[in-house]
Amino acid sequence: MEMLEIDGSRGEGGGQMVRTTVAMSTVTGIPVHLTRIRENRPTNGLSKQHVAAVNAVARMAGSHVEGCNIGSDELKFIPGDEQFYNIDVNISSAGSISLVLQAMLLGARNHTQRLTVDICGGTNVMWAPPIDYYQSLLFPMMNRMGINADAKIIDRGFYPQGGGRVIATLDPIGGIKPLNLDSLGDLVAVRGTCFCQRLPEWIPKEMMASCSEAFKPYADVEFEVQTTEGSSQGAGLVLVAEYENGMLGSNALSSRGHPPDKCGRDAANDLIREMTSGSTMDIHTADQLLPYMAMSRECSSFSVSRISRHLLSQMDTLESFLDVKFGVERKDDVYRFSVTPGSRDETVHSC
Repeated sequence: MEMLEIDGSRGEGGGQMVRTTVAMSTVTGIPVHLTRIRENRPTNGLSKQHVAAVNAVARMAGSHVEGCNIGSDELKFIPGDEQFYNIDVNISSAGSISLVLQAMLLGARNHTQRLTVDICGGTNVMWAPPIDYYQSLLFPMMNRMGINADAKIIDRGFYPQGGGRVIATLDPIGGIKPLNLDSLGDLVAVRGTCFCQRLPEWIPKEMMASCSEAFKPYADVEFEVQTTEGSSQGAGLVLVAEYENGMLGSNALSSRGHPPDKCGRDAANDLIREMTSGSTMDIHTADQLLPYMAMSRECSSFSVSRISRHLLSQMDTLESFLDVKFGVERKDDVYRFSVTPGSRDETVHSC
């Protein structure tokens, strides 16, 4: 089979393109040659986290990889046709567990038995979704599409030490149901997970107080507090607004430059902006669910408050592997997306 050439500097030109590319190569059996990896980023090439994700996806199917080294700006990935179901991954840093899992779960679309992943790294780090977001928002939304995934936090890991550990599972994926979110319906509840490890108890209290204050005109927030011990220190907040038909989320980490009261306010204000925008999916969830919509046999639709470069990049990468068409329409201050799989098949009706 001819190798698919992908320019890794296109679009957002970051690690998401690498992760989606190797996952979709595994799913479709199409070998890929990825060049100019992260060329426009301050640190070019593959990071430790990207190397861990590529190697983990390769191990799942017995794939062959060339150029998977830290700093490499070029990668060849030849997908295998085997299936391995129990995989241990050690990022050996505070690299994001969530982002490595993102690639692995997507790459396991064809697995015929339950996948179990025991992964060590960072559970709550900057510039990556916290693992709590997977538990409270992403996995429930995937479940609506007929995809059953789970993640249990064994240990939390924060930057720079890491030391986190998560055990994740994915049941075999059959037919993927479409997701049509034209309206969220009524608000059911706003829930928050406030986590704190090896820090004083006043820190989560301040986060929750400032978050509740910001939310006063809109809803009462139901908090769950998780206080843990581990090798690293950190604290943060994950918020989810649950509606009749869908969910919106936000999150924030506390740090020396981002004190607890500001962390709570920022998480609240980010979610309030999404709730009042008219969107039916937050932009981060759209990034993660788009590949599954593209692999459904029926049309999906949703709306977002803005179009990120990540989302555009995701669309571009998926179109390289799948017979799918994406539509975008500006309507009432939001962007309505349609996902039409099998768009070159005349028997498939448009959304």
